[in-house]
Amino acid sequence: MSANERRSMKKDLGLATATSLVVGCVIGAGVFFKPYAIYQATGGAPGMGMLAWIAGGLLSLFGALTFAEVAVMIPKTGGMVTYLTEAFDERVGFLAGWMQVVIFYPAFLAGYGVKVGDELSSFVGERFELPIALLVIFALVAINCRGAKAAGGMQVVSTVCKLVPLVLLMLFGFLRGSGHALVKPMVGEGVSVGGALGSTLLAVLFAFEGWTNVGAIAGEMRDPARDLPRAIVGGVSIIMAVYLAINVAYLWVIPAEELMALESPAAAVAERLFGSVGGTIIKCGIILSVIGAGNGFLMSGSRVAFELAEEKTLPASRQLSALNDRHVPANAIILVGTLACLYSLSGEFDLLTDLGVFSCWVFYTLTFACVIRLRKTRPDATRTYRVPGYPVIPALAILGGLYVIGSQLFMSGSRGLTMSLFSVVITLAGLPVFYLVRGRKNRR
Repeated sequence: MSANERRSMKKDLGLATATSLVVGCVIGAGVFFKPYAIYQATGGAPGMGMLAWIAGGLLSLFGALTFAEVAVMIPKTGGMVTYLTEAFDERVGFLAGWMQVVIFYPAFLAGYGVKVGDELSSFVGERFELPIALLVIFALVAINCRGAKAAGGMQVVSTVCKLVPLVLLMLFGFLRGSGHALVKPMVGEGVSVGGALGSTLLAVLFAFEGWTNVGAIAGEMRDPARDLPRAIVGGVSIIMAVYLAINVAYLWVIPAEELMALESPAAAVAERLFGSVGGTIIKCGIILSVIGAGNGFLMSGSRVAFELAEEKTLPASRQLSALNDRHVPANAIILVGTLACLYSLSGEFDLLTDLGVFSCWVFYTLTFACVIRLRKTRPDATRTYRVPGYPVIPALAILGGLYVIGSQLFMSGSRGLTMSLFSVVITLAGLPVFYLVRGRKNRR
């Protein structure tokens, strides 16, 4: 086997795996744990909550339609790192990758591990929360190191398994539920519409987080030009339909003023429909869903680290760009898993996920802008997929991204501001790393 063959990752992934990666990464914790926060923000009123699910879904769909053009035009492993490097310059691309490697992917993976530990602690005791979180991360690292097929196969299975309880809840919720208000009132007494919209939209966007992850594995897809836009747009469309239906089912069984007090509405709805045994079964489905989401984030995050190492822009790049005998970047997988273990020591699910959401949306917005920039700088480039409704759809995606960033900085209180500034500092700390590593590379 030649050196090039040894260093080339296999193109094993097709449309089913890519679509399941989108759906699997997104349907994780948000749909199960965020409704209570949404209805707390609305004061126990259903209208603004349902509007937020629709608005968040449309914003994610606009983003997906825009993102897909760049992903198909530049179908390389690395995702946003590659897109931003080619559209702007290598520093912007590096900072996107640095943020993903040291904040976004490990923070989300840690958050999912923490949530699994929290859910299982009701069965085994609170003292086991952290050990379970670490065990989940270790297990996912081991599976991913066995190869892309093993990790991709797990993603397909977990995606199918997590949709089954959701379908059952929707079906029996509509059949057995007594029906409650879905639209009115929009907000509760004393709650402002503007404030409620900002808070609920942020919660919904967390629930949609993860649809961009498939772009990071484009270099391992058999036919990215055909399958990548289908996976991204199709996956987001499936998610939007599932979210709307399941939230209507929640409200059909339990009114919004009760949901605002339930941190796991799916389990509560299942218990109302099927008794305590049903609630336990659905809780197991939730745990499986969260683990599947963590697997998707580890799978994608390690490819970003691999791409940076391939470009010799990370410390220890030679080790991080090495492939094991299963043709996967095992050291990069271990790096993301190790950082996730460190983050999980906080034990704070909401803090970790909020940190990840804010950090990535800065670069999501820049990626949406890539479409407009590349249309101007590379007008003759081959584009097998073009975003429909250009430039309106990309503009809406950009405006939505700016809203997310601004709301975290100015509308989320002192905790949100502190978290956002921490993200900015850690991200910008990547610049001296970039110049240091590049200086060493130039000297060599």
